[in-house]
Amino acid sequence: MKLLLDRHAVLWWLDDPLLLSLTAREAIAGPRNEVFISAAVCWEIAIKRSLGKLTAPADLREALQNCGFTELNITPAHAFATESLPMYHRDPFDRMLVAQALLEDAMSVSRDPSVAAYGVPTITA
Repeated sequence: MKLLLDRHAVLWWLDDPLLLSLTAREAIAGPRNEVFISAAVCWEIAIKRSLGKLTAPADLREALQNCGFTELNITPAHAFATESLPMYHRDPFDRMLVAQALLEDAMSVSRDPSVAAYGVPTITA
């Protein structure tokens, strides 16, 4: 199964996995699952960290690679897919994650209730 982690799921996994639901922890740790981290999540974390709105490891990329997570680039197809999404969510980072989950046939790991409104299969973080 492909998993696409939302920002909070990424940060909780790195800082305190017990903040995640048991189902999310088991899915992320599952050896048969491929866990993706979107460039959109890394970008959002970098922006919020630079504004002083959150803390995250300074070596975030290395930490994610050490977890065995796969980087998911943003492609033109992902960008164009956001245009046709209903406006359930106005946050561009979350809209990108929805588009990526839909196009990549990935299950979202998130606590954002708007994600499920798009029909994206979701594991509650």
